[in-house]
Amino acid sequence: MVTGAASGIGAACALELQAAGVPVFGLDLQPASACDGHAVVDVSDAAAVDAAVAQAGRTLGPVRYAVTAAGFYEQRPLAGVGAAAWRRMLDVQLGGTVNVCRAVVPALRADGRGAICTIGSELALIGDGDAPHYAAAKGAIHAFTKSLALELAPHGVRVNVCAPGPTDTPLMTPELRDPAYIESLVLRRLVEPAEIAATVRFLLLEPHTMVGQVVSPNAGAAM
Repeated sequence: MVTGAASGIGAACALELQAAGVPVFGLDLQPASACDGHAVVDVSDAAAVDAAVAQAGRTLGPVRYAVTAAGFYEQRPLAGVGAAAWRRMLDVQLGGTVNVCRAVVPALRADGRGAICTIGSELALIGDGDAPHYAAAKGAIHAFTKSLALELAPHGVRVNVCAPGPTDTPLMTPELRDPAYIESLVLRRLVEPAEIAATVRFLLLEPHTMVGQVVSPNAGAAM
């Protein structure tokens, strides 16, 4: 199951996993029609996520892997982040991640295998003076993921964070596309969604001992 699968990092993850032979059920506010199955869902709605997981089980079989890529980015200084903006950011970013994990974990735990990769951000590592609510929500995802990893590792389920840096998706603001900013990155370029997807595939499918780790393909934006 991949959330945010209709575009950007989520779509790239869906394609990468499908290429590896994993059937993908996508969740998004828009139809994720390139996936093997999809549902139009607001991930902040726990009941809708539960229904989508049940639908995925009926159409493609039990969920064995989950990627929580649904989210949005907006730049507001603290004074401009009212109660509604704080709540919406947390509901979608953190709440959406928790809702998906809560829905898929019982089957993963009972089966004793599988993996979850949450999508965090390099801004959770270094902060964002232009979007404190976004950085806070992503930081909470990192902490939640580590906690879930501690709970599930004894049951054979691995949970990790992929924390992308500035990635060439529709979420990128004009400021982040400014040549001066791109030149400040160690690699002198933005990260491609396919590069994030390759990291996610590794964390989900390849044999390794990473548990509760934050892996950050970020072009040197955070070290």
